[in-house]
Amino acid sequence: MTSQPDPFGEDRIKQLRLYLYLLPVIGFFPALWQLYRRQGDRREQQVSRLAVTLMLGWLLTYLGLGLGAEHLGGANAFRVMFFNSLWTSGYFLTCVFLMLRVWQKAEKPTIPPIDRLANDLEQKYFS
Repeated sequence: MTSQPDPFGEDRIKQLRLYLYLLPVIGFFPALWQLYRRQGDRREQQVSRLAVTLMLGWLLTYLGLGLGAEHLGGANAFRVMFFNSLWTSGYFLTCVFLMLRVWQKAEKPTIPPIDRLANDLEQKYFS
């Protein structure tokens, strides 16, 4: 009798956790919890930092553009809201791209400038 690999082995569970962290908007909370507990391997910590940084960057820009559109009138408000929708679409597509990189089992599913920013912020405020 040959033993079959466990479909829910440790590697598959880690991969599912990474998917969870990279879910747009919702994944922020488990990723933040992961960073707070400081558990998991280096890859989980890296993806968690990236997910939190992406979410906070998107949220701050989204709120800023929303407030800016409120104070503008007419066509200018429409332009700002249009850019806001493009920004949101870019955030969601970035999360999907990173999920694809996790699925491909890439060693580092990152975006280098954002990853550097996330590392700098963690060292400055959380170390």
